[in-house]
Amino acid sequence: MNIHEYQAKSLLAKYGVTVPNGGVAYTAEEAKTVAQSLGGPVWVVKAQIHAGGRGKGGGVKVVKSIEEVLETSKSIIGMQLVTHQTGPKGKEVKRVYIEEGCDIARELYLGAIIDRANDCVTFMASTEGGMEIEEVAAATPEKILMVSIDPATGIMPFHARKIAFSLGLEGKQVGSAVKFILALYTAIIDTDASLVEINPLVVTGSGDIIALDAKMNFDDNALFRHKDIAELRDPDEEDASELEAAQYDLNYIKLDGNIGCMVNGAGLAMATMDIIQLNGGSPANFLDVGGGATKEKVTEAFKIILKDENVEGILVNIFGGIMRCDVIAEGVVAAAREVALSVPLVVRLEGTNVDLGKKILADSGLPILSADDLGDAAEKIVKAVKEAA
Repeated sequence: MNIHEYQAKSLLAKYGVTVPNGGVAYTAEEAKTVAQSLGGPVWVVKAQIHAGGRGKGGGVKVVKSIEEVLETSKSIIGMQLVTHQTGPKGKEVKRVYIEEGCDIARELYLGAIIDRANDCVTFMASTEGGMEIEEVAAATPEKILMVSIDPATGIMPFHARKIAFSLGLEGKQVGSAVKFILALYTAIIDTDASLVEINPLVVTGSGDIIALDAKMNFDDNALFRHKDIAELRDPDEEDASELEAAQYDLNYIKLDGNIGCMVNGAGLAMATMDIIQLNGGSPANFLDVGGGATKEKVTEAFKIILKDENVEGILVNIFGGIMRCDVIAEGVVAAAREVALSVPLVVRLEGTNVDLGKKILADSGLPILSADDLGDAAEKIVKAVKEAA
């Protein structure tokens, strides 16, 4: 789960991470009130959407009067902000964050992720603040320091000092940075955050270390422990189909292709998408119905796939273990009848009750193509989609 910048800063501040003063506003008049409460003479008006690159897209403006705060907020709230992370359609801005100005002497980068390869939290630090870390990694990887924290000991002061020195900090800046980094690690562990990114991390003219921006992602599987964080979810920032799928305990992620996929098991789903691509097609989604799906659950999964206007064909790939092939077949038939299926459908079944599942599909009277194996299924759906087009 992602949250907005202003929410991340509020959360991090509770752990002692230094952030500028600011307030959220849903209207231009609210923005004016927030700016007046902060004082001046400089403010920053920031669009709040779940995407990076807001500044390049015109969603972050530095202003020097209350009147400018008002006018800039009017222009940003309601705009369709397009960045490299939103896609060409962009995202509608429904709120802005008004923040006090900052005397920036240097811009740095600091991030931390759950490093699954090393089973720990790993910090990433770079002197190239303000840039996309992917660009830095590609062009100048030597400018990124990686520091892994052993979960048995947790973060130690020497870890934080190593990061601070790598960023070229000196004097009292080092002490401020150590305090900042230790607080950040505590926040990550306490909240089950999967990613925290401070870009830029700034050194002010007076030597203070401040998070000028903040991004936080959380492990959905741990949200039951954090009801307060779960309440920060903004449904407007999430895909409607993904939200609907979550209600039925389906793992669904929308993609840009035209072949819908329904599979049981994340690994099999990834393999299915890969082989579709290998055969010249493009997957429209990742959808894992899980190992214990019911007929009703499968029906809803099928309907969610078909709500995507880009879908021109569907591949169902089921390896029945706990999940029975006849249950999948019943769900597919029920959904196809309910939505009046109008695109090619290829079904590959294998495993528990496979013969019964195939019989249900064959007796349905629906134009369902049966496949013998995954390779055959991918070839058939790609061919069927091309012929239908």
